[in-house]
Amino acid sequence: MATERTLSIIKPDATKRNLTGKINAKFEDAGLRIVAQKRIQLTEAQAGKFYEVHAERPFYGELCEFMASGPVVVQVLEGEGAIAKNREVMGATNPADAAAGTIRAEFAESVGENSVHGSDAPETAAVEIAYFFSGLELVG
Repeated sequence: MATERTLSIIKPDATKRNLTGKINAKFEDAGLRIVAQKRIQLTEAQAGKFYEVHAERPFYGELCEFMASGPVVVQVLEGEGAIAKNREVMGATNPADAAAGTIRAEFAESVGENSVHGSDAPETAAVEIAYFFSGLELVG
């Protein structure tokens, strides 16, 4: 497998419960390196632009409102097969379906407040990383 980079977001439900360190430990324990990271507060407009691919879906407005409801930690994870590895560590979107030991099984409060976001493909990762980080901020 090739070394990849993927975007990870620790969502407001997790940051408000001070879970950033525990979540990052799961990524690092899985062999992923954090090569860029910052804590930010999104506006609904910024969240809307980031999630515009979902604009026609019924949950879009609620998602944008939620993502702007508190601070998030945006970060870039790097490692062998980082996209798939990140998604494995996160677990299924619905915490009831997430495997034991995954982030969502342990920390998600609901399908909507599921603690983390991760890119789903190399093309998506490139766009998502560029949304939050300049090349100078990627220090792997």
